[in-house]
Amino acid sequence: MSNRPLWFWPVIAGSLTLVAVFAVLLVVRPGAPDGPRLGEVRSSGTAQIGGPFTLVDHTGRTVTEADFEGRAMLIYFGFTYCPDICPFSLQIMDLALDQLEPEDRARIQPVLITIDPERDTAEQMALYVSSDAFPEGLIGLTGTPEQVAEAAAAWRVVYRRVEDPSGDPDAYVMDHSSIIYLMDANGDFARVFAHGTPPAEMAASLQDFLDEGGA
Repeated sequence: MSNRPLWFWPVIAGSLTLVAVFAVLLVVRPGAPDGPRLGEVRSSGTAQIGGPFTLVDHTGRTVTEADFEGRAMLIYFGFTYCPDICPFSLQIMDLALDQLEPEDRARIQPVLITIDPERDTAEQMALYVSSDAFPEGLIGLTGTPEQVAEAAAAWRVVYRRVEDPSGDPDAYVMDHSSIIYLMDANGDFARVFAHGTPPAEMAASLQDFLDEGGA
């Protein structure tokens, strides 16, 4: 039997609801005969996702979108105290990237942007992104609550703080959408991967993206 606290499952259920709503908003297109797709979604070139940002990387260095010019990015918004969804998504990203040839793998920069800047300091992010379970070279980005909110808004990320029923102010979790974004070498939105996209499917899509000159 699971030893998760009783408040855990409602939180996860709420998070999955946000994921489902967000995925539908991104995927459903007017007139699409087959309904929503739950895997990779490709941009028509008009999606307003992404934009300028100023954040702090896990080494403590202030960075902007200009620091990533010339490399494609796989971006995930999450937090280091996330019990399940975030580690799962980063592991999927890792498995997908590992299926690429080394020279192609080097053309894509994996990035984790926290939506919990209160706890996710640069030092905390450094410990987290160094996990062997996550993509090699994963960069962690944090910042002030205002900087994080601005970045999240640019990528249309939905998140909210959920307090622990015990009243412990440090035991809260973050309810958030779980989407992996692919940005091209110019910093423009290319496509998204819904939560739970199989690694092989993601890898094949990344390879197509690279072959088409996205990075």
